[in-house]
Amino acid sequence: MLKEFKSFVMRGNVLDLAIGVIIGGAFGAIVNSLIENIITPLLLNPALRAAGVETIDQWQPGGIFLGKFISSVLSFVVIAFVLFLLVKGMNKMMTSKEEAPAAPAPPSEEVVLLREIRDSLKK
Repeated sequence: MLKEFKSFVMRGNVLDLAIGVIIGGAFGAIVNSLIENIITPLLLNPALRAAGVETIDQWQPGGIFLGKFISSVLSFVVIAFVLFLLVKGMNKMMTSKEEAPAAPAPPSEEVVLLREIRDSLKK
């Protein structure tokens, strides 16, 4: 059972998933910092001051934590966009490797027969 578990854990896709989860958590912290420390102060502070709150998380019109929801949506959009750019870049790098051009497919039997008939008629 231990040997089977070891082979399961050491498979490439399990390790890739574990690395992705760890990097995703770290990336989430970076995005949250970007939103809380850069985007909010630059863009949202004037609106927040007008609403009478210090941070977007404290904004609660009608007792609903709308600010936390907006903060989560902003985080998601930034994470999704950056991941889109990363995947697009990786796909471009993977396809940009010089690949040998594929050999043309051999003609079908019908085409071969039609060519033989054409050649026979020419003679």
